[in-house]
Amino acid sequence: MAQLTRVSGSVGLITLQSPPVNALSAAVRQGIVDTVQRALSDPEVKSVVVCGQNGIFCGGADIKEFGTNMSGPPLVPLIHAIEVAHKPVVAAIEGIALGGGLELALGCHYRIAHSKAKLGLPEVTLGLLPAAGGSQRLPRLIGVPAALDLITTGRHITAAEALKLGVVDQVTAHSTVDVAVKFALSVAGKPLDGRRISSLPCPRPPNMDALFEGVMKKVRQSARGAIAPIACVQAIRAAATLPYDQGMERELELMASLFTSDQARALQYIFFAQRAVARWSMPSGARWDTSKPRPVHKAAVIGLGTMGRGIAVALAQTGLSVVAVETQEKQLMAAKQEMSGMLERGAKRRGVAPAFDKIRYSPDIKAVADVDLVIEAVFEDMALKEKVFQQLSALCKPGTLLCTNTSGLDVDHLASQTRSPELVVGMHFFAPAHVMKLLEVVYGSKSSPQALATAMQLGKKMGKVSVAVGNCRGFVGNRMLKPYSEQAFFLLEEGATPELVDGALEDFGFPMGLFRMSDLSGLDVGWRVRKVDGLGKSSGASGQQARIRQGRRYSPLGDVLCEQGRFGQKTGRGWYQYDKPGGRVGRPDPWLHSFLEEYRAQHGLVARRIDHQEVLERCLYTLINEGFRILEDGIAAGPEEIDIIYVFGYGWPRHRGGPMFYASMVGLEKVLARLEFYQEAHPDVPYLQPCNLLKRLVASGSPPVHKWREVVKKLHSQL
Repeated sequence: MAQLTRVSGSVGLITLQSPPVNALSAAVRQGIVDTVQRALSDPEVKSVVVCGQNGIFCGGADIKEFGTNMSGPPLVPLIHAIEVAHKPVVAAIEGIALGGGLELALGCHYRIAHSKAKLGLPEVTLGLLPAAGGSQRLPRLIGVPAALDLITTGRHITAAEALKLGVVDQVTAHSTVDVAVKFALSVAGKPLDGRRISSLPCPRPPNMDALFEGVMKKVRQSARGAIAPIACVQAIRAAATLPYDQGMERELELMASLFTSDQARALQYIFFAQRAVARWSMPSGARWDTSKPRPVHKAAVIGLGTMGRGIAVALAQTGLSVVAVETQEKQLMAAKQEMSGMLERGAKRRGVAPAFDKIRYSPDIKAVADVDLVIEAVFEDMALKEKVFQQLSALCKPGTLLCTNTSGLDVDHLASQTRSPELVVGMHFFAPAHVMKLLEVVYGSKSSPQALATAMQLGKKMGKVSVAVGNCRGFVGNRMLKPYSEQAFFLLEEGATPELVDGALEDFGFPMGLFRMSDLSGLDVGWRVRKVDGLGKSSGASGQQARIRQGRRYSPLGDVLCEQGRFGQKTGRGWYQYDKPGGRVGRPDPWLHSFLEEYRAQHGLVARRIDHQEVLERCLYTLINEGFRILEDGIAAGPEEIDIIYVFGYGWPRHRGGPMFYASMVGLEKVLARLEFYQEAHPDVPYLQPCNLLKRLVASGSPPVHKWREVVKKLHSQL
């Protein structure tokens, strides 16, 4: 809805009313049409101000309408009617003006923003482009290069940057509506020809062809197969080269191709999935809306390695007081220096003062006695973590939450080392912890709903996408990663090369293939984990014997490389070769190719041709199959949790919607059939056996992904 009132005698104030963000639903669009017509036809109204209810201008389109037959007046002619109005219309922007909200403001003749407002055209993140004139008006207002930056990235900008770019005419720290009304009074009756953006010529940048060619090349590289950023460039080129009306036709044509695309569906699914995972529940029936989190004012981090440093910085940047504990003096001094730099760089990016005073460093674990929450981030060794939790249980005040950053060890076992296991949860951050958005919050069998609620709330305050999952080896992300990684090793044994496997995964949309990522993180990281599991030691035996461990096929390739000191980028050699230790650019390594040939000969393996399709099916379908097992085991409540974890933590391309959504798009019947095919070809790989839940979904007609949660819930109720 929208309400029209007359203020200051002659100003028509139109207020958008659709909480929480005044989205442009059918009712709101109709309200704008009606109130604008009334304001323009009222002889007492000399100028108009458009604002939003509750200090928020407009969050853009109502995305829930995208999957329906949209009704109500379309946005493009609505905005055009405002722009051609004979009375000045001023947008009073508070809170946010995003997507269609900013396009609405661009149709107004003037824009005044509050100093804390955020503006942007984020449609590209939903697989779309600004299709209510945004791609045509913004380049005319601020120039082509700036418009390309904002529209192809979808980034939000501050009011200060908007003023500098020329998106808004004025910024105020006072009541934006009051300032806008006063301004509207001052411009009543003045000519508006120069204020109608669609009538302005688009500034043609020098070397325009070269500019667009360069931008398109850059966008194609960063998009990794996403089509919306490319369409955005094409729409802006139309603004720069065509009259406005023809540019709008091109905008509409491009939007039509995007609107019903699988990529748009995937990106919009991720948008809603991100909100769905915040509404967590536990097997006990406890829910996000009935479990009150404890207040956390002071936190502690134990262990200042790479992960601990990032976690402590992330907590401090949230505004919490942090006790950072490292018992090794040399490590403590190095951490102080590194964390100061991290705080300084982070503050510079955000335009605030560094939070140096929020962190107190200590070599003594007793310094945690008065904190509200502790996050243990010591070396991934169960005996060491047991000792830490025993100490924390004895030292911390009653009610202190004890959290572990383990990437896969048993949270229940660690909880058993304490006097209050209900206060123990996992908080699995991803490196670098002060940058990466994902946080897996792991509840054990005795974790209280309040403990889970507190960890989830803290993650939200830290700007993380927090996902609640159950306790098992590897939780969700790393549990699924294991069969995915093993299939990549098996493909090398059968004839592939690291660059072939990585090329297929990168063409699919991953920012980095599995072997490149392994070189970056260090081959020795996985080697240590395999040793804990009783694996990780190569064998001099030949043939099948060397490749069977614990009753199943096992590839010792990574172990052999580690035994030779090839740990990846840090040593200058891994799956690729680098110019020097610490080098970033990997090249195919002739030594490795020869090594693989010798390895196959030693183990009686005959190399065969492997194509990209097999790489994707073997790696991705086994990962997806493990995702179905996780749902079946009740470790994740629904496919959304799995998909959010993989998009935000493991580089799964957003425009493919996460592994479980991707399975639904490929077709569950096809995933099942290919798994059965590969399981028959490789009977010594148990996880290729299709999961019962997958079979059940196929037998029930392969329902859409948003129906799976109910199927899983019903399955668990029958067990």
